[in-house]
Amino acid sequence: MTDSAEQDYQEKLNLYDKLLATHPDIERKGKNMLYTSVNGHMFTYFSQEGVLGIRLSKEDQEAFVAKYNTPPFRQYGAVMRGYVTVPDDLLQNTDALKPYLDLSYNYVLSLKPKPSKKK
Repeated sequence: MTDSAEQDYQEKLNLYDKLLATHPDIERKGKNMLYTSVNGHMFTYFSQEGVLGIRLSKEDQEAFVAKYNTPPFRQYGAVMRGYVTVPDDLLQNTDALKPYLDLSYNYVLSLKPKPSKKK
């Protein structure tokens, strides 16, 4: 990564952390793959390219895409179903983005918990 790309990534990562700090029950996980999860369901993903994806219900996804005209969220060339791509200008506006984080958190809480794979 070039110095400017690394700086851009770090600035976006700081914005992601600022967003997560607005919700006391959410903790960022991962070392190389940064994400949040609850009850075994991942609901945000911060890519190595500095792109944030948020998991939303089908209705909320449709409303988000209609409002922000964003492309599908992709990781490793595959579309991550259930996720929307957060545009950079929205990532920079924590107050405007926070309701989507809350929607995402509440959505995954409504899903049946996945059993833990840890022994």
